[in-house]
Amino acid sequence: MDTQIYQHAEPFILESGKKLKGLEIGYHTYGTLNTHRDNVVWVCHALTANADVFDWWKGLFGENDLFNPDEHFIVCANILGSPYGTDNPLTINNETSEPYYLSFPKFTIRDIVQAHQLLADKLGINQINILIGGSLGGQQALEWSILEPSRIKNLVLIATNAKHSPWGIAFNESQRLAITSDRTFYANSPDGGAKGLKAARSFALLSYRNYKTYAVTQQEEEDNNSDGFRASSYQGYQGEKLVKRFNAYSYWYLTKAMDSHNVGRNRKGVEKALSAITAKTLVIGIKSDLLFPIEEQQYLFQHIPKAAFAEVDSFYGHDGFLIETETLTNIITSFFKADVKGKIIDLQQSA
Repeated sequence: MDTQIYQHAEPFILESGKKLKGLEIGYHTYGTLNTHRDNVVWVCHALTANADVFDWWKGLFGENDLFNPDEHFIVCANILGSPYGTDNPLTINNETSEPYYLSFPKFTIRDIVQAHQLLADKLGINQINILIGGSLGGQQALEWSILEPSRIKNLVLIATNAKHSPWGIAFNESQRLAITSDRTFYANSPDGGAKGLKAARSFALLSYRNYKTYAVTQQEEEDNNSDGFRASSYQGYQGEKLVKRFNAYSYWYLTKAMDSHNVGRNRKGVEKALSAITAKTLVIGIKSDLLFPIEEQQYLFQHIPKAAFAEVDSFYGHDGFLIETETLTNIITSFFKADVKGKIIDLQQSA
């Protein structure tokens, strides 16, 4: 499916006060908006994903999955700064006729959401039946539910938090240090910082998985090796994969945006901001998640008024939100079948 493009006619004003002229947003839709316009499922994607949710969240989104185009009108929009259809550092700056590179204005999670609010307006979507996201996608979904409580009916937050932690910021800064140590990052070329990006991805993988994941999937089959380990080649392979489909500039900016996430900013604190959410909310945490520890999801559950909480016991750590689609299907189905708000329930057992 080809990416659709929405071009915003007016200047887009960022939280910093800086402006983007002629903002373009890439997005995908699946299914048909019904006559009551109440069957919208809006997906907020994570750091290096794209608007084609049927490609990267298979098992949860697809023709025969829980969220399918026969029942739902599914929307997924590419986020600001990402190179898959929306304005980003490699976009041509009309004032210079060259890509922005490091002159692209810094932006926040709140800016990403406000861009998607414009797209929702353009599509005539006054109510989102289900807003769902994991990781950075969950940060967006949470922010949107606070910015526009009346627009969001149901909210599903997976492996995310109310504000990005010092631990998460430290991981992101380590990745940016890797990128900026590659001197080509400052060369203003589309492949600038590629080696640094490869190293950054290696850091990121350590936060997405965990000790047990590597112990099983990258274990040596015999005891005589002294070099050329599977874990080493895996890190390099995954770094190369990202370099082929992403760019160092977008990655640098998007990690900065993730660091900016704090729903309490200019709202008299985090708890005050969370109390403004009116959506029926399902918060899902992953017990083995190193990057977004389950305490962060428990905090959301405790401070969002109409919330339920479920946890996933996954072997895959943070990446479990992309992989454990059968378990997520059971949990989400149970949530919508039962009146479980305000409870900690083993939802997957009640499916």
